[in-house]
Amino acid sequence: MADHGLGLAETATISVVVPVYNERESLAALWSEIDAVLGARAPWFEVIFVDDGSTDGSLDVLRGLHAGHPDKIRIIEFRRNFGKAAGLDAGFRQARGDVVFTMDADLQDDPAEIPRFLVKLDEGFDLVSGWKEVRHDPLGKTLPSRVFNTVVSKVGGLMLNDFNCGFKAYRRGAVETLDLYGELHRFVPVLLHWKGFRVGEIAVNHRARKFGQSKYGFGRLFKGALDLMGVVLNTRFASRPLHVFGGVGIAMGATGFAILAYLTALWFMGLGPIGDRPLLLLGMLLVMSSLQFFTIGMLGEFVQRQNARARPGYLIRSDTGDAPANAIDLQVARLEAAAAALKEARAEWTPQQPPSATTPPNAISGNTPTATRSSG
Repeated sequence: MADHGLGLAETATISVVVPVYNERESLAALWSEIDAVLGARAPWFEVIFVDDGSTDGSLDVLRGLHAGHPDKIRIIEFRRNFGKAAGLDAGFRQARGDVVFTMDADLQDDPAEIPRFLVKLDEGFDLVSGWKEVRHDPLGKTLPSRVFNTVVSKVGGLMLNDFNCGFKAYRRGAVETLDLYGELHRFVPVLLHWKGFRVGEIAVNHRARKFGQSKYGFGRLFKGALDLMGVVLNTRFASRPLHVFGGVGIAMGATGFAILAYLTALWFMGLGPIGDRPLLLLGMLLVMSSLQFFTIGMLGEFVQRQNARARPGYLIRSDTGDAPANAIDLQVARLEAAAAALKEARAEWTPQQPPSATTPPNAISGNTPTATRSSG
């Protein structure tokens, strides 16, 4: 991206990734709004619609839009419904813009907010997440979202008002580090935060749904709780699994030993028997479980160390200097250095001069072995 002293709003090429699942009625209007906002501002943009196994004819609508705008609209068609995280991941892998936006296809996200996201990115953020400060959703959707946002903020260590908002803007460098699956799209701000990227938030206009119905509710809280545990393990404890499993093992083992020590003291004081007490079984169970947790932690530590050899556990923000741009340039530089050294060595080496044509024959014969005497 060229730097002419202008902001992202004037210089950035933009990709918009829109996962689609049974949103036939809203697609044409959404495209028109995106085109109206970006067509007059962005030097280049594309909209990537990812059809996630729609069954209501959404794919036919997308194909019609693509036929009218083949240079601006791209379609990724899944064979079946794989979920929103898979849709976003597929779009991220195909996006070519300097800035990547994600939006829902239900028209509740307002494309007119795009310039404000770009201004916020210009402040040095790598991800700007939308905040639906005034929501137009039923209680069955807003209440679980509030619970979810509160828990994730506390556990993830990132204070945001709205993790669930699908309206987000990413710098390309942040997108390239993501590998989404399952339900991880809800935790993208936490994942990037723990990788060292700067995450910001802006309040956005949230519109009431005109078509269809929401596909989320209380059920996703249970999935979210399990996914949150996975996110914590893959962020805070990604490089030190023994700390989390070993910590649990220490707590359980200490409790188990305390119980067994208490029962042992009772036995020595003649206050037994202790063999029929449930507390004895609990103490033994805790001690054995602590050993299992330690074993899991050691195995996790071993696997992590092996993987660390293949990939670094860090991300570099910048590298100041004249280093080659990529591996090919590095090899070229090495070959050029080797060629220069060879040329210099060749210039210093003087080969032995062969005898000239005017050299006397006796001079030559004097330096040669005596010829074999003939038998004749």
